[in-house]
Amino acid sequence: MDTARIEKRIGMRAPSEKIWEVIIDLPGWDRWNPYETGAQGVIAFGGALSLTEDLPGVGERRVTAAVGDWRPYSRLVWSEKRGWMFGMTRYFDIEEMEAGSCIVTTGALFTGLRGELFHDKHRPAIRGAYEAMLEQLRQTVEG
Repeated sequence: MDTARIEKRIGMRAPSEKIWEVIIDLPGWDRWNPYETGAQGVIAFGGALSLTEDLPGVGERRVTAAVGDWRPYSRLVWSEKRGWMFGMTRYFDIEEMEAGSCIVTTGALFTGLRGELFHDKHRPAIRGAYEAMLEQLRQTVEG
């Protein structure tokens, strides 16, 4: 199965614990995540997540996903199926470089024929959304 990826990284002057606390506060995503809002659910292996995805140029849609991996202070991964020809895996990775300084990565893997077509068509909008999201997350944890 083919896979397409979009990924963005940013440095943050905050400890991994503080960044993690903001990321796992799903009801608080509205404060820093302009792309995925209205988040709720359970962060646990196989935990169900529900959120509203609002991609510029595509519009708003409700997403139901399952947590595939999580490691406190370092990783959150969730996946969704959009039919048999489209899957998407989203993630946040936190890498502590030194005490109080981290690199945060967010990204998506698109699988299946329709996933690749969606990736190709909306890549600039998704990159812009991820950049805005990480910048607002940085301002939140550094502020």
